[in-house]
Amino acid sequence: MIPASFDYVRPGSLAEACQELAADEDAKVIAGGQSLLPLLRLRLAYPTKLVDVARLPELAGVHDRGDHVFIGAMTTHDEVMRSGVVAAGAPLLALATAMVADPAVRHRGTFGGSLAHADPAGDLPAVVLALEGVLVARSAQGEREIPAADFFVDYLESSLRQGEVLVGVKIPKLGDGWGFHYEKFHRTAQAWAIVGVAAAVRRSNGSIQEARIGLTNMGTTPVRARAAETALEGLELGDGLRQACEEAAADTSPPADLHAQPDYRRHLARVLTHRAVRTAAGAP
Repeated sequence: MIPASFDYVRPGSLAEACQELAADEDAKVIAGGQSLLPLLRLRLAYPTKLVDVARLPELAGVHDRGDHVFIGAMTTHDEVMRSGVVAAGAPLLALATAMVADPAVRHRGTFGGSLAHADPAGDLPAVVLALEGVLVARSAQGEREIPAADFFVDYLESSLRQGEVLVGVKIPKLGDGWGFHYEKFHRTAQAWAIVGVAAAVRRSNGSIQEARIGLTNMGTTPVRARAAETALEGLELGDGLRQACEEAAADTSPPADLHAQPDYRRHLARVLTHRAVRTAAGAP
């Protein structure tokens, strides 16, 4: 299909982009375009103006800032995947990004665009949620920081306000003793995850001291498997691991679609959580 008509602007600075967005409540940001363009073609989105931020240097790059890694919103998936800073400071993010779609999408799609699109079937929102990242947004009124737990509001809806641009994301470094894994079940390498699990596990003396688990496509937003996290805390690496991971689907509302029904997604969440936690914990 052909998109509805819209105006197009390419601002020369972040401040100018914020001004363009503030002037039109129906304007939308376009970055890599991997999520927005299909919506335009299907006429599921009707922006009056597209504000292209793809060439703004303020929004690009990966930076080591001591206690956290800062990733600019316009950094492509491929750049995140190949970054030594990400591999050292946020290895779970590097693992998951390598599983995003295919090389063509990873070279064009952006880290910030994936998060701002707020699709619960996307791989990266659940990862940033599990890592307790903080998203940085800027508007003509200034800058604010949004914890990942507050950023994803509903299906394809974030807490970004009118006129705000996602600048980047702070990913805290978790330090020694942590293990990580991302487990994903999908039909083909290019397909959205039917279910995905991002696991970060802190081990000490043969037991799990802390677990963080983010679930992909188990609700209208990415969700934390809080019941499983609680069940895993203090657990020795042994036979009880599988039973604790049975709690992964608790308090979730997985969707029903052509690819899977809710009960099947709950089953997958339990199985994949066990795999992800076991690998992250280094269990035999």
